[in-house]
Amino acid sequence: MSKKIEILAPAKNLYQGMAAINAGADAVYIGAHMFGARTNATNSVEDIAEMVRYAHLFKAKVLVTVNTILYENELESCRQLIWELYNIGVDALIIQDMAILEMDLPPIVLHASTQANNRDAGHVKFLADAGIKRVVLARELNLDQIREIHEASPVDLEFFVAGALCVSFSGNCYMSVANGERSANRGSCAQNCRLPYQLIDGTGKTLIEN
Repeated sequence: MSKKIEILAPAKNLYQGMAAINAGADAVYIGAHMFGARTNATNSVEDIAEMVRYAHLFKAKVLVTVNTILYENELESCRQLIWELYNIGVDALIIQDMAILEMDLPPIVLHASTQANNRDAGHVKFLADAGIKRVVLARELNLDQIREIHEASPVDLEFFVAGALCVSFSGNCYMSVANGERSANRGSCAQNCRLPYQLIDGTGKTLIEN
């Protein structure tokens, strides 16, 4: 049985999202004004509603990232945001914090963000059993690992094929917060891992440059 491949494009804002739809994307993902893993993406609910109206004209979908770790005092604000997004017709949410599954939620589709550290079949099955409809796989996986998860998991899988890739474990990396107090799990990764480094062995010999 053949399966359609969906092209999902990132949208920093409404206009980039429209451009992606115009270029043929099947779906876009976009951050709202809070709780997204890119704190510099601050799209209003009104802009996302416009994105939904435009995308649905072309039978494309709009996914919204709600994929930071939440503090206790943010849970109610997050719940209210999710209801707002549901009411404007957003097709799915991409989440990291499993506290969201305990909330009084509308019947909106949930995807597990790559930030949820989705790198083995057992974890993906756990997410599927919890009601997650799609799992965004960890970026460090190879094709054999992806195949193994696919064969063991009755859930849609998504994978990054473009853009800068995290070098450390997706969703389990503390390099940025350790180096400069910018937490990747709070949407503020400084992307230290994408800088050039030298790999040096115990004797001081440089094995790999840049």
